[in-house]
Amino acid sequence: MLMQLDPDARFEQICDLEAAKRIGKEKIYRPERAIVSALDEPKIAATTMTGKGGAFKSKGQWYQFSFTCQTSPDHMQVLSFSYQVGEPIPQEQWEKSGLW
Repeated sequence: MLMQLDPDARFEQICDLEAAKRIGKEKIYRPERAIVSALDEPKIAATTMTGKGGAFKSKGQWYQFSFTCQTSPDHMQVLSFSYQVGEPIPQEQWEKSGLW
């Protein structure tokens, strides 16, 4: 299914999926959804995407996270992913950021 997306959309989608997977390994969170571009557009350099405006939803609360996601040239495989969870996002900010 990822191959059907244009390369830019695929890049973001695979990093979204990896964020949810990695953050979910911390037993504190149960990510239902992760969006690397939720609060700010990430920066892209070749096969590396970095950002400070990611958000994920866990147990009904959205949290901010920063990340670095490096993929294969076709953006089909994540080669490395690092992140840092930030503060909870106040509920009054959810709608303007498209968080549901």
